[in-house]
Amino acid sequence: MSELQLQTPQPNSKSLPVPPIVFLVIGVLAVSFSAIIIKWSSAPATVLGLYRLLITFLMLCPVLFTQKSRAEVRAFTLKTWLLVAASGVCLAFHFILWIGSLKYTTVASSTILITLQPIFVMALAYFTLGERTSLRTWAGAGIAIIGSTCIGWGDFRVSGDALWGDLLSLLGTLAVSGYMVIGQYLRSAQQGMSSMVYSLYVYIFAILVMFFYCLGEGYSLVAYDAHEWLLFALLAVVPTVFGHTLFNWLLKYVNAATISMGILGEPIGATILAFLLLGESVAAAQWVGGAVILSGIWLFLSSSKKIQ
Repeated sequence: MSELQLQTPQPNSKSLPVPPIVFLVIGVLAVSFSAIIIKWSSAPATVLGLYRLLITFLMLCPVLFTQKSRAEVRAFTLKTWLLVAASGVCLAFHFILWIGSLKYTTVASSTILITLQPIFVMALAYFTLGERTSLRTWAGAGIAIIGSTCIGWGDFRVSGDALWGDLLSLLGTLAVSGYMVIGQYLRSAQQGMSSMVYSLYVYIFAILVMFFYCLGEGYSLVAYDAHEWLLFALLAVVPTVFGHTLFNWLLKYVNAATISMGILGEPIGATILAFLLLGESVAAAQWVGGAVILSGIWLFLSSSKKIQ
């Protein structure tokens, strides 16, 4: 096991007034709304990603003005800045590719394929950090890949555009996996970067990438009606703040493995919401593929000693 691997945070001994599972369910439901909100919008994928991060950054950036955060940033080396910038580029292309996939494929396909992230993280960590995994873990990866093939085959029968959307989703998952692996290194005990400083500076670089991408594509940054601006804000508040930020807060009370398991409920929640709110049907191949993917990822997570 690589010395760069993060140590799993230990749950805090303090008890919550309600069981932690309540907050975990709220977080999963929040991130499940991400694909639905994107489907409601007609704005380009990059514009959605840009304003999602920009609004989130504006809400949380006061943290960067604290004495502790300023001292941490002053200690950054050139290598640290380059890694943070690379992480921001990965995050930016995750939003560009994954949000773009929802313009071509279904919520069910796109959100279930994004759950392949742990598998991509495992592979990237092996090649970049030298982390070794068990045969059982690789078996889980293989099962999940078979499930993703079922998803793609089901969409291919619908249209070529849907298969293209699945490919975009997979590439977006690979991009966010790079973001996670870099974050694992920078937030390790040896590097010691705090989660909020890491997140916010990565957001800055991701915002810059998406801003110039929008300019290059000729996308308007202001010509949107009130409905679209509301959706931009909802993307920042619901899946980002009440989803991922809530998961970070929960690490004080439960371990990362529990949260990772809970996040597997996102494709289920998103698919149900898409059926109820968007009227999307789910093909038999998507149900089968989704079940196989979740089974494989469950095997992967259950066999991992340390899950972040």
